Amino acid sequence: MEPQVLETLHYYNRPVRDTEPNRAVSQDYLKRRLKSRHMSMIALGGTIGNGLFIASGPSLAEAGPLGTLAAYTILSFIVYFLMTSLTEMATYIPVAGSFNSFADRFVEPAFGFAMSYNYWYSWVVTAALNFVSCGLVVQYWLPHTNPIIWSFVSLIIIFTLNLFGPKVYGESEFALTLIKIVAIMLFIIIGFLVGFGAIGGNNYGFSKFLLKNNSFANGFSGTLNVFVTAAFSFQGVEIVGITSGESKNPSKDVPRAMHSVFFRIVTFYLLVILVIGMVVSYNDPSLIIGNSNNVSISPLVTVMEKGGIKYANHIINAVILSSTISAGSTCLYMTTRILFSLAVENKLFNKFKKVTSNGTPIYCLLFGSLVAIIIFSISLIDGNSVYDWLVAFNGVAGMLAWMGILFTHYRFRKAYNYQGFYLDDLPYKARLFPFGLFFSFFSILFITLAQGYKVFKSDFNFSEFFQAYGGIPIFLMIYLFYKLWKKSKVVGLSEMDLLTDSYNQLGFISERYEKKTMKDKVAYFFF
Repeated sequence: MEPQVLETLHYYNRPVRDTEPNRAVSQDYLKRRLKSRHMSMIALGGTIGNGLFIASGPSLAEAGPLGTLAAYTILSFIVYFLMTSLTEMATYIPVAGSFNSFADRFVEPAFGFAMSYNYWYSWVVTAALNFVSCGLVVQYWLPHTNPIIWSFVSLIIIFTLNLFGPKVYGESEFALTLIKIVAIMLFIIIGFLVGFGAIGGNNYGFSKFLLKNNSFANGFSGTLNVFVTAAFSFQGVEIVGITSGESKNPSKDVPRAMHSVFFRIVTFYLLVILVIGMVVSYNDPSLIIGNSNNVSISPLVTVMEKGGIKYANHIINAVILSSTISAGSTCLYMTTRILFSLAVENKLFNKFKKVTSNGTPIYCLLFGSLVAIIIFSISLIDGNSVYDWLVAFNGVAGMLAWMGILFTHYRFRKAYNYQGFYLDDLPYKARLFPFGLFFSFFSILFITLAQGYKVFKSDFNFSEFFQAYGGIPIFLMIYLFYKLWKKSKVVGLSEMDLLTDSYNQLGFISERYEKKTMKDKVAYFFF
């Protein structure tokens, strides 16, 4: 017999405590206007971008078709367990600060402070990167126009989309990401037709996967390099947690959005890589130089040109432009919500708590946009030296955020059990806990440490070493700064506040045991 849907939290064998738990500050000030389709599209918009359209080429050249597929497949399992850990917390306490706020409540304030600013930094730098990318993409069509102009035009568009609140932003993001998804699905269909000779006249089949020294090019080291690239390509899946604070029905919508995002991303990445691996040889010159900003050498363009598709470069370029605007809009949304949660927790100026009538934290949006413009301007004034360092730290920041999510979830679950809460009251339970959590945590730790291993293969270069690992000491410095300043302490299991802004307190009920038909499951994938 299945447990009933529980409308009130209850306890069993709850331990006696000497003091009441520390109360968290409510964050439920934003407008709850996002549906699961908005949430999933926002996460897809922030995740699927140049990592798929451009970087998939160099990955194939580095590891070969089987090596690349293996790296992305293993990474998929890591990300899945990460997502289920985050979803458990985000459905139970659906707030805008999400895992950054959870780190404050379930570990200690200094850790939450470091997590929040580390994660905000990663998104504000990514926002600046997207402004640069928009200008470069338009320059492909208008080579005699300064790309800076189009970078600022994209900034105005992205800022405006975020200005009018979650509903307008959610609908615009849905439309932009839908363009990207339809384009990828069409490419996969065309790619398989090219691969099996229905278009283009050459039946490639899976022969390239079976060739000696081709399937796993460069052996273990090549696959390791792609493993690291894949991890950076998947960064952004955790956005679903941040959007939970503006979800109409987080108990239902967050799990639905999480599963939709995960399976779409994995399906798209693996099928695109499979198609490219069928048609394009790992030593094709276009793959080797595919890390440039020239869209004409995207592996997707190469596949379509081999099938005789006219204007393939222009088609893919248009998709990349919409993808870049979508990603930039998501970046600005993320920076705004992170700053808002910091303000609510009194870790930022009090004025940043202000929210407009349509649900936009206006000062957070203005400040995030200003910092992104400053970082973008550094790339113009300073050449690339400082800018390259900022971008290098960005990748490590994403890995640290993932490990922080998993560590915070471990502490949350320990406190949840210790305080005697009933596990069936959770609107969503993480899969294979604690195995899945430990598997993902130590895998991500390995990726973080391994991503700069090339520094040690030749003459040691401190500059390259610091670019690879500099994000780690910066995170520790932020953590120690706050710890020494506020003299914060680790929150004890009995002291953790597990009630403020919980789904039950906010008026939602658990829909964990709701039966899903096959029609529902198909709809979850597409919408």
